[in-house]
Amino acid sequence: MTNICTDMDETKAFYEDVLGFHTVKMTENYDDPGTLHYYFSSTPEGEPGTNVTYFEYPNSRGQPGPGASHHFAMGVEDEETLLEWREHLKDHGVRVSQVRDRTYFKSIYFSDPDGLVFELATGGPGFAVDEDEPGTEFVDPQEH
Repeated sequence: MTNICTDMDETKAFYEDVLGFHTVKMTENYDDPGTLHYYFSSTPEGEPGTNVTYFEYPNSRGQPGPGASHHFAMGVEDEETLLEWREHLKDHGVRVSQVRDRTYFKSIYFSDPDGLVFELATGGPGFAVDEDEPGTEFVDPQEH
């Protein structure tokens, strides 16, 4: 996923110092030379599926439009890990939500320096139950 930030140094610090990601590539936008394009990864090697990239456009602050990301989610193993992340984020001065029960998983929400919303979500209890007619009934996945 590629996003836009207003200050690459601030974004880099957020990904490295707060989230523990690695900066795996620093380049420029090939379609817009002079515009920074950085790659951050949850692994030092930057394997496919572990990367998020940012273009720096200093005067780009605004609301997401069509085709833009509203938020993105990353998984954590369990609720204990979710609570540890919540404390870690608070210790780094990041405003973070209470744990929210989303029926199929539990989540916390916070934002990057430009306001992009992040969600950390547990892997369980999971998506093992479908609704016959979506949105018409409450399904408790723990009963199935």
